[in-house]
Amino acid sequence: MEQYGNILLFGGMFVVMYFFMIRPQQKRAKAEKEFESALKVGDKVITKSGLHGKISELAERTIVLETMSGKLKMERSAISLELSKMANEAK
Repeated sequence: MEQYGNILLFGGMFVVMYFFMIRPQQKRAKAEKEFESALKVGDKVITKSGLHGKISELAERTIVLETMSGKLKMERSAISLELSKMANEAK
């Protein structure tokens, strides 16, 4: 009988860990992927490293970001969802 209690305890811990750690991370990754696929030329974005710019070209995995100092080619995954949303809402 004590073994069933231990199994239930570990099962409960896994369920709690799933709903508090794994599931939110999966939702965040899905939102990032949707954001990357929805990018279009002319969008103002902020990269994860803090660069501000406007998208001037799009390729399958890369973008060309136009900044005040010139154009930079970088991966789509370098664009920050949270920072770009905050920058666009502040206007």
